[in-house]
Amino acid sequence: MSPERVSTREHWESYWRGNAQVEDTYSTGGRLAREVRHEGPVAGRRMMEVGAGSGRDLLELARDGASAVVLDYSPASLEIVRRLARDAGVTVHLVRADALALPFRDDTFDVVFHQGLLEHFRDPHPLLRENVRVARRGGRVVVDVPQTVHPYTAMKQVLIAIDRWFAGWETQFTPAQLERLMREAGLVVRRTYGEWMVPGLGYRVLREVLKRVGVRLPLHARGPGWWERSWESLRAGLAGHRLALYTCHVIGTVGEKP
Repeated sequence: MSPERVSTREHWESYWRGNAQVEDTYSTGGRLAREVRHEGPVAGRRMMEVGAGSGRDLLELARDGASAVVLDYSPASLEIVRRLARDAGVTVHLVRADALALPFRDDTFDVVFHQGLLEHFRDPHPLLRENVRVARRGGRVVVDVPQTVHPYTAMKQVLIAIDRWFAGWETQFTPAQLERLMREAGLVVRRTYGEWMVPGLGYRVLREVLKRVGVRLPLHARGPGWWERSWESLRAGLAGHRLALYTCHVIGTVGEKP
């Protein structure tokens, strides 16, 4: 029997060393920063991004005046955040630590958030309990993950099965599953949001394949104006509908610590 797949620090060190020029990698488009802002003023509030990767969402919040902490166990990741923060002229506190043993007292942060992290844990409960522990009462925990019902999931599972997935292993969640996990961690679910993959999966795969043979496509390809407007109108019309979350490639839930 083959060993159980896991996501390790070595996977992430390799990924961030190979993608240090983050301007050429897909970001969240400021999605987490937007959702945090939706919860109220940012300036002067203590915020931590756990498993931050490039930390681009937290850097946006730091520009708005947040007291920002970036936590990751990958030195390569933290070095990228250090460079981006220096280039942006903002102050962030870099912490190298284990997300399952956060080196902070209870009730420290107004907002704790992460994206692309929870899905790499076979048992997500310890991570969420640590998030809740360091969030203050009345504070927010925002968790952003891949959504199950999407072609990305099928592609990912094939690559995991043949040991070609860049992160080693990961899972995915439906909106109902993510909300249940948040409640089990002791949070009150305030809302769940989603976002569609733009550009789409087909273009992203094509771009990656061509990059391997020396052909570089732009990060974001734009079609004719009427095409872009049509898709934007469709997405705007679907936004806010519960069932539409099941067409998104990522979803997130905002929880409040009671």
